[in-house]
Amino acid sequence: MNKTCLFLRCQRDHNPGALAGRVEARHLSELAGLDLHGYGAILVSMLTDQISLAEHSGQLEAFLDDGGTLVFNGHVAHPPINGLGQFVPQQGRGIDSLTIHRLADHPVYDGVAAQDLTFRRGVAGFYARGHNPLPAGAQALNGLGPDKVPVDWVWQRPGGGTVLMHCGLDLWAFAGDPTTASRMAPQLLAWLYSDMQGNA
Repeated sequence: MNKTCLFLRCQRDHNPGALAGRVEARHLSELAGLDLHGYGAILVSMLTDQISLAEHSGQLEAFLDDGGTLVFNGHVAHPPINGLGQFVPQQGRGIDSLTIHRLADHPVYDGVAAQDLTFRRGVAGFYARGHNPLPAGAQALNGLGPDKVPVDWVWQRPGGGTVLMHCGLDLWAFAGDPTTASRMAPQLLAWLYSDMQGNA
């Protein structure tokens, strides 16, 4: 079976923009009635109602246990699956506290300069202003500030499935940027679909 990516809309008119045509967009309220076996990945926007999403934790856990991938953007306030912790705001002031550091290679960030994540339109802080705690066994990809706290990480869950975490603005929101940050959206989809083919 050919699987696709599911984008959970948080509003009826919420368009995934750079993801349009490559993902199936369904409203979060439809999740309970969906058979998730046809999907290889679920993409969650930073705008998603996390209280409602957490009500589907059992369904999401089963999806991951079956080998699916969850891409989560934003500050975790209501963890939708076990193992996720709540968002921790960044301490400190100034550019140093908002500087992004590459910690490990990953296909989503191939060719993306840390400088282009640190600054957007000349302003620092768009990419991340804190972190969602790293679960045991997860791999940190990008870090923030002098302590390089992980703001992007990938977690191969012990029970199965993968979580790609980004604690800020949706990764696909950078698609139109005139910098290397624009590479993230297409590379995210390429990574997801490549992984789905490998697990077919």
